[in-house]
Order: sequence, then C-alpha cells, then structure tokens
Amino acid sequence: MESNFRTIAKAVTWQILGLIMTSMIAWFHTGSVLSAVTFALSTSVTGLAFFVVHERIWARVNWGTPRNQTASNTTSGI
Repeated sequence: MESNFRTIAKAVTWQILGLIMTSMIAWFHTGSVLSAVTFALSTSVTGLAFFVVHERIWARVNWGTPRNQTASNTTSGI
C-alpha cells in the first residue's frame, strides 16, 4: 500500500494538469479569463477531494493485485 503523502502528491500533480486544461477549455468557451479560472478552480478542488477519497478506498481493495491473485490461485488448487 502506498503512503498517504504519495497519494496526495499524485492527486495534486494530476489536479494541476487538470486545472490548466480546464482553464484553457473554459476560456475558449466563455471568452472570459476570470470565469474560466473560477470554473477551473471549483472543479479542481472538488476533483482533488474525490480523487484522494477514491484512491484511499482502492488502496484497501485487494481485488486484481498480484498478492490477491496468488492467494486465490493457492486456495483454488491452480
């Protein structure tokens, strides 16, 4: 399982990329830099929060990991 700090670092860098792209797309559609940045910041903050929660939940799920596959292969007799 990865550390909380690593999960947060991944989420922050991903959100920075998303913030830049969302700002550019919103600016293209609205023609307003202020509206574009405001929209991008609001989606970025909510996206960051949900991404961290999503990652922490998946960090607890063993399904599809090599460790889980080995255990299931052992118990099934394969």
